[in-house]
Amino acid sequence: MSIGISLPSRPSPGEPTDPLAAVVAQAREAAELGLDEVWLSQGLDLDAIAVATVLGREVPGVRIGTAAVPIYPRHPLVVAAAARTAQVASGGRFQLGVGMGNKAMIERIYGVPYDRPVRHLRDYLRILRSALATGGADLEGPTVTARLDTSSPGLARTAVAPVPLLVAAMGPQTLRAAGELADGTLPFLAGPRVLAELIVPAISSAARAAGRPAPVIGAGVPAVVTTDVVAARAQAQRVLAHYAAVPSYRAALDREGVAGPADLALIGDEETVAAGLQRYLDAGATDLRISPVAFRSADERIRTWRLAGELARRAHGEAGATVD
Repeated sequence: MSIGISLPSRPSPGEPTDPLAAVVAQAREAAELGLDEVWLSQGLDLDAIAVATVLGREVPGVRIGTAAVPIYPRHPLVVAAAARTAQVASGGRFQLGVGMGNKAMIERIYGVPYDRPVRHLRDYLRILRSALATGGADLEGPTVTARLDTSSPGLARTAVAPVPLLVAAMGPQTLRAAGELADGTLPFLAGPRVLAELIVPAISSAARAAGRPAPVIGAGVPAVVTTDVVAARAQAQRVLAHYAAVPSYRAALDREGVAGPADLALIGDEETVAAGLQRYLDAGATDLRISPVAFRSADERIRTWRLAGELARRAHGEAGATVD
């Protein structure tokens, strides 16, 4: 089991205006507090894989991943090259998480048709897996095509460790694709019931049927250790509200039986948050990502990360790991 944290790609108010400096500083703090992983979301200002490449050089001792890079509009060969670069920079500590995004965002912002998304995901993963493993790919699919063999002039032949390929999937069809063609899934705002009843059995069954290893199930969980539960809950409601209008998240929330995304946020003292995280593990999550949606101060962030680091050390059997 691994416990990590998600980092935004831009500084919060009051932090340095250099977003890379802010991310590097926070990643170093996370590593010092004993966390296993640092995950980067894909924004519209900085590129997540590029930031991961910087962290790979600057911050030793933690694994670094993207959660998640949209498969629209970049070609999988382009993403594979960027991922291999991050893997070289990090010395084998990079994990590539990709996702489908949502129709409204992709078509409005990028102007790219969101046609046959599950078919596109399958074609994309086939090309991406091949390119990550060999540097080349040969597939002509209905949504994306790649024609690059490993003897092509100019193709980099840098030896790198295998790049784990994960998919932000929560629906039955995308989970099936992730189980068959990737190494696991990175659900966010999928509560313990959704994990136990849908995500874990669907992706595990697909992986078994495809003869693949048991998948990683890295649950993203909004959590904050705080003494002001009311204010933190209000912050979580403001930050997470827009997810309720995205169909995939709305379906997961309805299946969980909660009114809105903030109802899934773990907010309270160390014991409360630790108990909530344990419910995700009991439901079948193999790894956890703490999302910073309700942090209102550096003190809350450090308390939350310290708890996550202590839980990580406890999971790894290290001495001295206690929860205050």
